[in-house]
Amino acid sequence: MISKYSFINIYEDKKKNSKLSSQILYGERFSIIKKYRDWYKIKTDYDKYVGFIKRKKFKEFTHKPTHKVSSLKANVFSKPFKSSKIKMKLSFASLLQIKSRKNNFLNFDNYWIQKSDVVPINHKKKIFDKITIFKNVKYKWGGKKFDGIDCSGLVQLFYKFNNLYCPRDTGPQFRYFRKFKSIKKNAIIFWKGHVAVCLSKRKLIHAYGPKKKVVIMDIKKTINLIEKTAKLQVIGIK
Repeated sequence: MISKYSFINIYEDKKKNSKLSSQILYGERFSIIKKYRDWYKIKTDYDKYVGFIKRKKFKEFTHKPTHKVSSLKANVFSKPFKSSKIKMKLSFASLLQIKSRKNNFLNFDNYWIQKSDVVPINHKKKIFDKITIFKNVKYKWGGKKFDGIDCSGLVQLFYKFNNLYCPRDTGPQFRYFRKFKSIKKNAIIFWKGHVAVCLSKRKLIHAYGPKKKVVIMDIKKTINLIEKTAKLQVIGIK
């Protein structure tokens, strides 16, 4: 199946009060493992993440995406001009199949998006070049969007945007990535249950629960703060 919703929440269990564990963005593929009355048990195609989503109508996967959203948040319009009705908002790394173009707008699935908000699917940059666009985005456990994201989701999104694999959660990420000898730009620092990305030798960015948002902080001060408040030490640099 393929998601045609701006996002779909993935839950830990098929219960109303179940915790959010991840999200599926627009254009992402997934398989239905088992059907229940009000729920589906699913597995995502990109990272093989298994969880439960609320039962909705979905389309079978019939095409490959041609473009991806490169802005933190992109408005989707009913017609190819800014004054038309906004139908939804798509987050960074959402996937689209562009069918036509009119002026500075691109058409997909009977919607329109500004050309400046997307890039071709094969577009690549240095992995964390644009990570600061998430600065001040709200911290949300299981989130992967412009209005809420967690620490491992932030890391994964930028690998996914660059057409590279990355596991969803911090534990699998720590096991997946290779060891790095020193702290420098683009190094990934791991604690048990937490991860941050180095912007330089002195600064890092992370979706930090205690601050309730994505923040840029001094590396040494962050290491000392987490050790003091959470009793956690760095377990690896990858």
